Amino acid sequence: MTGADPVRVLAVGDPFMPAGLFTAALAGLRGRVTVTELQNASTEAAPPRDDSGRAVREYIGDPADLAAAVPGHDALLVHGAPVTAEVLDAAPLRLVCCARGGPVNVDVAAATARGIPVTNAPGRNAEAVAELTRGGPLGGSTYEGSQFIGGEAATMTLGLVGLGHVGREVAGRARALGFRMLGYDPAPPDAVPPGVTMVALDDLLSRSDLVSVHARATPGNRHMFGAAAFARMPRGALFINTARESLVDEDALAGALASGTLAGAALDVAERPPAGSRHPLLDLPNVIITPHIGGATRETLRRGAEMAAAAVARLVSGESPDHLVNPETLAHPEILADQEAAW
Repeated sequence: MTGADPVRVLAVGDPFMPAGLFTAALAGLRGRVTVTELQNASTEAAPPRDDSGRAVREYIGDPADLAAAVPGHDALLVHGAPVTAEVLDAAPLRLVCCARGGPVNVDVAAATARGIPVTNAPGRNAEAVAELTRGGPLGGSTYEGSQFIGGEAATMTLGLVGLGHVGREVAGRARALGFRMLGYDPAPPDAVPPGVTMVALDDLLSRSDLVSVHARATPGNRHMFGAAAFARMPRGALFINTARESLVDEDALAGALASGTLAGAALDVAERPPAGSRHPLLDLPNVIITPHIGGATRETLRRGAEMAAAAVARLVSGESPDHLVNPETLAHPEILADQEAAW
């Protein structure tokens, strides 16, 4: 950045993450940035699979409101607001930061086509989700607990499907508890967590007393846990999914639970049932469902805001931001020259 004018930042909050968290994280850049806050008051979130025809999903708010507010700004910081092509065309943005691990509410392809870098916040909720994974309900009396009898950690094998930020955090906690651990990841990490033995998925399923899912959803792994996968697991095994609902065929899961193939399941994500109907898994006595609260901690929100602020700071200083979702936008000299001239 060569000019003296401060960078104009639009920070968009939502009911989960207030806009003020972005402003607080940017406080260290006082004098180099000006911040406009837009707090989205809507409580209606788009479903995980949006049928509106937009190239974004799991967003909250109206793209038209964002498009009306973004002119006059250089950088856009969001959590769940919809960053559509309409929004991207409303101003010559130089940076979009999404304070969540999967920026599904940002049309990354449209941003890339316009040469706009997009960053995300990988790992911001890893510790929180890992804590939820190892948590459990408390009974009111000694005898009430008879229905929850299970095995001790040191006698059980834990299968971790996905060894990204969350999977690695879970591995550290599980190792301290004494679990034997197997791991599967189609793109294994450079450093496998201590105590984890990497195996093929079929091997993991057949040898694990407890399978915990931490994979990122892709078009190619939808319903990777279906009837065939559950049939490979030992009878009486347990299943945890704190990742994405699309990874699980819920009809197959319900069948495995009802038949006794699985002894129980704990889910932080589930498919949205038709309007006015009750989710069928809620009525199974061996299922625990939480409403996607794995990352719902103050620390998670603060980390997301700080990672977005760090991206702004690096670009203001003439450096490429970390955690670029579309690094190709800065891969060509002519794009870099345009960016530097604009800043």
